[in-house]
Amino acid sequence: MARKRRKKWSAKKIATALVIVCVITATWYIYKREAPHYYRYKEFGIEIPANYAIHGIDVSRYQSYIDWEEVKAMNVEDVQIGFAFIKATEGVNNIDPYFKRNWRKAADAKVIRGAYHFFISTKSGRAQAKNFIRTVELKPGDFPPVLDVEQTYGVPYSKVRKGVKEFLDTVEEYYCVRPIIYTNVDFYNRVLKEEFDEYPLWVAHYLQRNHPRIERHWIFWQHSEEGRVNGILSKVDFNVFNGDSTEFRNLLIPHTNIEN
Repeated sequence: MARKRRKKWSAKKIATALVIVCVITATWYIYKREAPHYYRYKEFGIEIPANYAIHGIDVSRYQSYIDWEEVKAMNVEDVQIGFAFIKATEGVNNIDPYFKRNWRKAADAKVIRGAYHFFISTKSGRAQAKNFIRTVELKPGDFPPVLDVEQTYGVPYSKVRKGVKEFLDTVEEYYCVRPIIYTNVDFYNRVLKEEFDEYPLWVAHYLQRNHPRIERHWIFWQHSEEGRVNGILSKVDFNVFNGDSTEFRNLLIPHTNIEN
């Protein structure tokens, strides 16, 4: 019987095979690292990032009347609404028409609440802070005040930063707690940068898989604006808290702060 000749592999073929193996291995690693760590919940109407235990929403007049008891009661596979940020003021005079009701009803339903101000860069930061202070009575167990800044309205970046700092300083002096900044990734990187890295950050960045794409530390991530919640007829923004229950409680205003 004739012996079968073994097929010899040339150095070129071996090198090609090694390259293919390396490419497959690298592709698998990248997929595992960047794979969508989230689950789709039909009831909420969106995909919610996994590995976050505390979920919340933010609302304004666009959500109209809210049944906060229904919001609190909704529970889908242990995902519940654990907190809500509520728009309070805008500019130097405007007050959200649903703020007082939302503020009261959220507390009645035992939803952890926070109030935010929408910043108008063409207006005085100090005057805007006074509008917020006149409107919002924070109590122990509430979040620190939040400044929502996401547009320049044509104002130079340096002047925007000055106004933002005026607002933050005025509010911090009054409430005796460091405020939270809300903005999107692009605005933070372009306008605020390192100057405000010492402030807690609530960042908006949609269509991301595991976390927002920002270099600095963040505490809240607004990951969707398409959510659905019982008790709210329109779509609503969804957020997660970047930490455990102890860190969450430590963020809230303690009893020693609010004695004005």
